[in-house]
Amino acid sequence: MKKLLILFSTVFLNWSCTDDCTQTRTYRTTIPISIGQEQLKNSITTKEPQDLVNPSKIYAYENYLIICETKKGLHIIDNSNPSSPLKLSFLNIPGVIDMAVKDNILYVDNYTDLVALDISNPKSITEVGRLKNMFNNGMVDGISWYFDPYSKIITDYELKTVTETVKTNCGQNGTVWPVFRGGMLEDRAYNSSSGPTGTTGTSGKGGSMARFTIHEDYLYAVTQSDLMVFNIKVGQKPDSVNTVKMGWGIETIFPYKDKLFVGSNTGMYIFDNSNPASPERLSIFQHARACDPVVVENDKAYVTLRSGWCGASPNQMDIIDVNNLSSPFLIKSYQMQNPHGLSVLNSKLTLCEGEFGLKTYDVKDAMDIKLQQHIKDINAFDVIQLDASHLLMIGKDGLYQYDNSDPKNLKLLSKIEVKR
Repeated sequence: MKKLLILFSTVFLNWSCTDDCTQTRTYRTTIPISIGQEQLKNSITTKEPQDLVNPSKIYAYENYLIICETKKGLHIIDNSNPSSPLKLSFLNIPGVIDMAVKDNILYVDNYTDLVALDISNPKSITEVGRLKNMFNNGMVDGISWYFDPYSKIITDYELKTVTETVKTNCGQNGTVWPVFRGGMLEDRAYNSSSGPTGTTGTSGKGGSMARFTIHEDYLYAVTQSDLMVFNIKVGQKPDSVNTVKMGWGIETIFPYKDKLFVGSNTGMYIFDNSNPASPERLSIFQHARACDPVVVENDKAYVTLRSGWCGASPNQMDIIDVNNLSSPFLIKSYQMQNPHGLSVLNSKLTLCEGEFGLKTYDVKDAMDIKLQQHIKDINAFDVIQLDASHLLMIGKDGLYQYDNSDPKNLKLLSKIEVKR
């Protein structure tokens, strides 16, 4: 996989020949980075607020928003007034991809480790617990990191733009290099939209791309191949209690009542979670190979499939009947442009279309859903409907907050722009 990653990512943006038989090439490539596991100790620090540069997932907890700066850290934001959000701090966390919060304890991945952080004072966050060696790999935008348990070395990769001048054979049997259109990361990491129900204590809400979620006294984390269960009844001392093997290609997790819906490259897994320490698989709804976030409301699951690094599926949204959890079936598929994250609340569905914007739908009738509004000229990655009048959306160009009381006319409340 590493070799394929390097091969496919080393694609050239442009090239130009000069008269002295040299060629200048500018291209995007992956650069390996080695990190000793011991470096993770004391690597988490609270800093002054920073600009958004490469935002990915969002998480809402009480009056706070948490925005993940992919594999760099978390932006902590006071959202008491959604029309004027206030940046409070930046939490530096190497390797972070996911987060979840319960009772002022923030759980994050710090490459291989699961870390518990006290966020009671968001300007001075402290580490209160750590479980080592919980994760041995991770992936964002098709770029993976790996942990070697023998050398205790983490190998990660960064995308870099490189310009170099090389000698050529002056046009004889010259090579025409393919052009890489773009240079921006296409997707943003992984997992879940609607918040957990029936929980004890206070937990937050993640988006449909989340890999971490909380139900009652348990934290669930999906890796590329496993569903991991942690007991967090004592928040400062998370304890690993179960690992469910699932096979490769796992992407997202969404809690709904006492069920867990797990999205993968090839299908949607449904788990009975009535015993939270030991989820039991009920069924799998299979689909074409694709990136696959899922959300659920009542007896319907909504799954977006898109082409990209995780597959070559048609771009579409599937509506699936999950009334019988042991035998889900497809109700209808709807063609989309490049669907990413989504959220559903009271039959109002909001769907992110990547570079094609944000769409709202009335999905009361699954056989005839109705487009309410299409906001173009924005890049939409993931979305959370916090309630009937408050919507959060994250994309490559920033965090947007809308009043979604009228799904035909979303009103922009505020925007935190990305600075590059």
